[in-house]
Amino acid sequence: MNLPNTLTIARIFIVPLLVAVLVQERIILHWNGAVITNDVIALIIFWVAAATDLVDGYLARRWGQVTTIGTLLDPIADKLLVSAALISLVQVRVVPGWLVVLLVGREFAVSGLRSIAAAEGYTIKASELGKTKTFMQVLAISLLMITRHHPRFSMAANISLYVVVFFSLWSAVSYFNKFWRKVDIRTKQGRRQELLMAERERRRLLLAQRREALRTRRRARAGRTQVAAGDLSTGTPDLPPSA
Repeated sequence: MNLPNTLTIARIFIVPLLVAVLVQERIILHWNGAVITNDVIALIIFWVAAATDLVDGYLARRWGQVTTIGTLLDPIADKLLVSAALISLVQVRVVPGWLVVLLVGREFAVSGLRSIAAAEGYTIKASELGKTKTFMQVLAISLLMITRHHPRFSMAANISLYVVVFFSLWSAVSYFNKFWRKVDIRTKQGRRQELLMAERERRRLLLAQRREALRTRRRARAGRTQVAAGDLSTGTPDLPPSA
């Protein structure tokens, strides 16, 4: 456990707080004469959580603390944060449900792909395309939160949301290509190696059986030779000629 991994785990625990604030419309704060609604509070929480994503990755690379658990937990935390925000926006009727199903389904598919790759001993790291998708998701969700009380941002929010859909599908195709090039090839090589070892073991057993059969034949031949020699030694001796 180090600071980058701690920030990643903290981002996971921020998700329930974000959902609770976003769906509750009765949260209103007054500060210096300004009225702060739940959308503003949710937006601030979302930005803080998104900032931890940048900070933990930077610190992990800067301090040389890139770990396997951090590499696996970081995308999971991102997916939880984005999925929770999008589903909450569906509940408050800001985002169409079918778009969220498409985006969340893509996240589940990529997560499953990462799990299979990890089981095969290969870690699929986030690509530049995936990072661009994450940035566009943060921008689109932020604009969608703002549009609840500022409808003039609706067009920009919708455009950014469709851009997110485009980058999500594109990055998903990229991840699947990585999987088939790396993991599938490695799996085939491992299975080919297992088949070669099994074939070598089969040949070794066959050779051992042949050697045992050869030794058996030799012992049988030697036994027959000893029997024949014994018959000759126990035969009737020649009598001397009579006087």
